[in-house]
Amino acid sequence: MRTLARGLGFPEAPRWHDGRLWFSDMGLGAVFAVDLDGRLERIVEVAGRPGGLGWMPDGRLVVVSMRERRLLREDAPGSRRLVEVARLDDVAPFHCNDLLVDAAGRAYVGNFGFDLAAGDEPRATVLACVHPDGRTAVVADELLFPNGMALAPDGTLIVAESLGRRLTAFDVGDDGALAGRRSFAATPGLMPDGICLDAAGATWVACAATGAVARFGADGALLTQVASGFPHASACMLGGSRRRTLLVCVARTGDEEQAGVTREGAILALDDVDVPGAGLP
Repeated sequence: MRTLARGLGFPEAPRWHDGRLWFSDMGLGAVFAVDLDGRLERIVEVAGRPGGLGWMPDGRLVVVSMRERRLLREDAPGSRRLVEVARLDDVAPFHCNDLLVDAAGRAYVGNFGFDLAAGDEPRATVLACVHPDGRTAVVADELLFPNGMALAPDGTLIVAESLGRRLTAFDVGDDGALAGRRSFAATPGLMPDGICLDAAGATWVACAATGAVARFGADGALLTQVASGFPHASACMLGGSRRRTLLVCVARTGDEEQAGVTREGAILALDDVDVPGAGLP
């Protein structure tokens, strides 16, 4: 892999959008964008630590404020002024994390479920769906640290359960409700974090505990692993003009606060993978 950007804190939630890779830096408290030549731009600050990213159908940026447990959105496309869409305190027991915004503008938002840094006993939590008008509903429960998500072209939502060491699939209804819960892949020995899909129905998975990225086939079988050379790989995305560049968020430490001080995080790129990206994000 080549290094696309360095000197970052803890990059997360990469999204290919308008010819650039957008991502949250949890260590530096801001959303950034970088092109494939490494030109980096700081987009907007998020005081409560930025998490998952997405866009409304009209182009407005959507971002999670993790610590505040709020969903924020641009007040106009490209304005970079964030306003509150919904508070998630009543459904999220602890910090929110990743999200996926679908074509209808619904945001599926995960959360930790417990205070990981304080050493609390792990416990299952819920997945919330925030509708464009701010209405919020719990659409799945009993998830162990729901984290990265991807939506296949056939309407299948795949959720990475980091502490469950598995990928779980759901069917998305016309109203945004989830049904048909089933196992997509078991990831023993790996802690799945951010994910993305390719056109063969496979899922690329960033492995938080090993620093690798792994590809699981549509049948759930492990197809390949690629080492990043970093202890932590938090998320991955297939981008570029043909969506054949695998972009990986990596860090030297899993402590976001420390990462913001040492600034050893990076975005890596693996060019010309065999199968292009598909689905959302």
